[in-house]
Amino acid sequence: MRCFFVNKIFCGNAVDVLRSFPAESVNMCVTSPPYYCLRDYGIEAQIGNEQTPYEYIQNLLLVFNEVKRVLRADGTLWINIADSYAGSGKGGWNKQISEWSNKNLNPQHNPSCYNMPKIWHGIKAKDMIGVPWLLAFSLRENGWYLRSDIIWHKKNCMPESVKDRPSKCYEHIFLLSKSPKYYYDYDAVKEPAAQSSILRYSRGVSDKTKYKDRKQGIFMPRDKTDFSDMRNKRDVWSVAINASHIPGHFAVYPEKLIEPCIMAGSAVGGVVLDPFFGSGTTGVVAVKNNRKFIGIDINPEYCKTAQMRINKISNETEVINFGDKNK
Repeated sequence: MRCFFVNKIFCGNAVDVLRSFPAESVNMCVTSPPYYCLRDYGIEAQIGNEQTPYEYIQNLLLVFNEVKRVLRADGTLWINIADSYAGSGKGGWNKQISEWSNKNLNPQHNPSCYNMPKIWHGIKAKDMIGVPWLLAFSLRENGWYLRSDIIWHKKNCMPESVKDRPSKCYEHIFLLSKSPKYYYDYDAVKEPAAQSSILRYSRGVSDKTKYKDRKQGIFMPRDKTDFSDMRNKRDVWSVAINASHIPGHFAVYPEKLIEPCIMAGSAVGGVVLDPFFGSGTTGVVAVKNNRKFIGIDINPEYCKTAQMRINKISNETEVINFGDKNK
């Protein structure tokens, strides 16, 4: 990709900005779209405040269709997304979230799920909507390869006041690819194997054993045995939520959460795209790991915040205003 595009933050509508990029010009995309029906930021054309979850999914598909176009053939897409519940018409917001929203957001733009229809095509009041899977299956129908559903287990999840179901303590990270064969650095994200696994694997093996590898029921010659105290990264990631001290940002995903995505999905010098850049965590992690980044966000205040964060570790970042941000 031309140098003009990289290490820049584009302030504008994600679809419009992406359409200006050349095809197959980025290595990977990692992002967290605005969650459905969480809050209204008062930005026209924002995503997340649609009247139905189906409209929300369709708007996300418009963005990810363009992401697919600008991804290289071997590129991957990593999406962090959480679920939502259908409203009962009586509110039901987490008290802490509501208090924060009332304090930090324009009072004319309070969360609007109170006014959402109670039933959407079979989704009843109090139903878990299944937003992550609606998105994942829609992307698959659009030609993406759905490769993994990674569970982000939040070690210190926010408490909920509900008494008729378990409290939520996880979110999804979907790994999707543009092609059946794609770039994935297996070694970059290996993790230490459990000591019990190492002992179990090595138990009974001696120098006199000709065949000792019984993985998947196949005996392998001793000199070809794959034995290591490291293992392939699992699909449940336990990562604590970081307390956000960034004004206007209630939930910033942790750097440790997306670092494995960037390490596995790109090589040093690769280009990492985030069309919902927010406070710029993707850019921060990319720069720290010697990757380039492209950030896009429709909110001017977020773009400024992201620029300040990234410029603390790299002074090359600038914000580019792309057309009319609110249309």
